[in-house]
Amino acid sequence: MELDPTRRRLLALAEERQVSLSQLSRLIGKNASYLQQFVRKGSPRKLEETDRATLSEFFGIDPTDLGAPQEKSLGLGRAQWIDIPRLPLHASAGPGAEVSGESAVGSFRFSSRWLRAQGLQPDRLSAIAVRGDSMEPALRDGDEILVERGTETLRDGIHVVRREGALLVKRIDTSLPGRLTLLSDNKVYAPIECEPGEVEVIGRVVWKSGRL
Repeated sequence: MELDPTRRRLLALAEERQVSLSQLSRLIGKNASYLQQFVRKGSPRKLEETDRATLSEFFGIDPTDLGAPQEKSLGLGRAQWIDIPRLPLHASAGPGAEVSGESAVGSFRFSSRWLRAQGLQPDRLSAIAVRGDSMEPALRDGDEILVERGTETLRDGIHVVRREGALLVKRIDTSLPGRLTLLSDNKVYAPIECEPGEVEVIGRVVWKSGRL
């Protein structure tokens, strides 16, 4: 059967994010063949509103891109969706490049209501990719992370830092007086102790997107 725009869009998004239709089916709580049948056999005829909302949130798109009527787009018009720039940078083992001033190579779309609920300011956010396995299982190679720049104080959680010209994504331990310790979740990697002046904290990781 010839695919309609909604089905073509879903296939393109799945290929771009490198996830299978069976994985997306499980994401929305359906059996593994549900979306395969939706795309290839036209059954169901259209996605349920809750399934469409879950998939839209996962892909960072407007629900209308997956067939939601304009007037029933969960109360959100396009003006209430915010595109967060995706920068051509890698954290964990990537080259040291300035986060500010980089040209975006794409974007992730988030609901402005969701961003407000999380206490996040769009103009302080950018997305970059993770490289390497030092933060597994929390972050895996190829995951995209949302970084909140310019955090005034260190908080619990994962941060992106610059050390010796490279961007790293690590947990930060400040318990040692006059020292910072960079911690990996993967215990194969030893902690890195350094002077505070040797590390520039770029921002805090507040969201991740990755393969299932």
